[in-house]
Amino acid sequence: QVQLVESGGGLVQAGDSLRLSCAASGRTFSRYAMGWFRQAPGKEREFVARISQSGGSTSYADSVKGRFTISRDNAKNTVYLQMNSLKPEDTAVYSCAADISWFTIKTRADFWGQGTQVTVSS
Repeated sequence: QVQLVESGGGLVQAGDSLRLSCAASGRTFSRYAMGWFRQAPGKEREFVARISQSGGSTSYADSVKGRFTISRDNAKNTVYLQMNSLKPEDTAVYSCAADISWFTIKTRADFWGQGTQVTVSS
């Protein structure tokens, strides 16, 4: 029902900012809570941020609070992750995900994007 395509990753220096985008196809985008996850080589995938269907509620992993901001534009079928004050430990493949439940998207998802690489040099 929903196909997700991330973009905006790249190589940046510590302290820089980057904005990731996730474009969704389908007519039911606004029915889904959206989330961002990341996975570094050899490590487990971890939750980064989530946003409710209307955009009224958000939550973040402790490691990114105050630095990252998730937002969505339902008219454009797009969710964003604004990443500020990037650190080398933020280096990972970032994927967006969609789930019908705001509650469960923190640990699972119905649909996943292919991921985009973010590399932060020191």
